[in-house]
Amino acid sequence: MRRFRLTTLAVTALSVAALGLAPGTASGAAACGALFDDFHYASHTDGLLARHGWQVRSGGGGPGVAGARWAPEGITFPTSDGDKVLQLASATDGTPAGTTQTEIMQPGRRFFEGTYAARIRFSDAPSSGPDGDRINQTFFTISPLRYDNDPIYSELDFSEYLPNGGWGEAGPVNFQTSWHTYTPDPWYAENKSDSQRRSVDGWHSVAATVSDGHVRYYIDGALVADHDRGGPFDVYPRQDMSLNVNQWFIDLTQHAGGTSTYLEQVDWVYYAKNEVLTPAVAAERAASYRASGVRFTDDLGGCWM
Repeated sequence: MRRFRLTTLAVTALSVAALGLAPGTASGAAACGALFDDFHYASHTDGLLARHGWQVRSGGGGPGVAGARWAPEGITFPTSDGDKVLQLASATDGTPAGTTQTEIMQPGRRFFEGTYAARIRFSDAPSSGPDGDRINQTFFTISPLRYDNDPIYSELDFSEYLPNGGWGEAGPVNFQTSWHTYTPDPWYAENKSDSQRRSVDGWHSVAATVSDGHVRYYIDGALVADHDRGGPFDVYPRQDMSLNVNQWFIDLTQHAGGTSTYLEQVDWVYYAKNEVLTPAVAAERAASYRASGVRFTDDLGGCWM
């Protein structure tokens, strides 16, 4: 999840045929619990959020538009298709002061190898106001950058969806990016990135497996990227990370007037630590929790860094 994208290494897109991964363990480590959340909360002030490890971002700072505000009130939990979902609403009137961005995260750095999965609703157009803004709708893990070109910096962008483009790209485009390191100013990046230059408007399954030196990314069960240790940059994560969803504006240069509000929704999120699953099996586990009436579970426990 980045302010700019000037990718140093672009990886050739893979076949969309998914790998037949059998359930197993990552890098030989023992399976170590799971996190599942169906997002049954009342509001961004619901005390259960903090008790379940979530933090709603507020204040300012990057990424996105300098001077914009990260708005906790933009995090809501409406009903969609008969079930509650996490909703991120970000809006702009074309000025930094009139721009709000949204982010919710599991800040505890306990996410590394294993399987990540979520059901996400991306949006090509705003729910209200004129279209055209360069919005970024995301799902990712990240560690702090301690200093320029930090050698253990780790970040995995499972999806960065730009319905109206940005970073010199015409939209719609959906990125998967694995990071080695970067320098913010002057900008320099070492990563591997793949993309799908098509609309992903609507509900989609987003999944990734991190194991044995490979980060494999899936959209709707199809393999869309496989980033390994080869080449000039080792993009396999080197430390535990936080888990994040956010929606922010790359810039305001394409705003057409009035106020525009964009929505990103998440039905559920699932993480199996140190366990490699197919996207279908991960979705089946999420469905099993829901069928059993489990809205949240977290037994990562001793898996904390």
